[in-house]
Amino acid sequence: MLHNGGRTISEQAISVWRLTGGIGALVSGAIIGGIAFLIWRFDGPDWLISILAAAWLIEAFVWVVWLPPFRQKRWRYAIREEEMEIQRGVWSTTWTLIPMNRVQYVDVRQGPFLKRYQLASVAIFTAATAHEIPALSVKEAERLCRLIAEWAKVADEDDA
Repeated sequence: MLHNGGRTISEQAISVWRLTGGIGALVSGAIIGGIAFLIWRFDGPDWLISILAAAWLIEAFVWVVWLPPFRQKRWRYAIREEEMEIQRGVWSTTWTLIPMNRVQYVDVRQGPFLKRYQLASVAIFTAATAHEIPALSVKEAERLCRLIAEWAKVADEDDA
């Protein structure tokens, strides 16, 4: 396993994950608020509304404040000529070893939140599944994409 070896993803991933966590918390807050309104409207117990509010506050704290820095610190990757390693996970660690000769193609992806922070993700596809290294600088993502494609001998779209 990589442990403290390998490279980490950008620290700006924390901001992106906080933003997505905040949006998720707003959606769940609206749902919980609707449930709380129905409980209040139909004279349900006040303690149940308090429990729902507390649960939402805990959820928002975990997804917006606490979890993003841990996720960023636990993401590691190493790219070598014969293989690449990806390690991730907060509660349980997943370590993936991908032989370069199994790589079929590589993508650089950039959604609106990643674009806002000048970040991109590298998606590596094998016959069995897809793997992703999230939140790299755009320049690093493009460099890794070309390097993986070269070492895996994947044809570039521009070569066709």
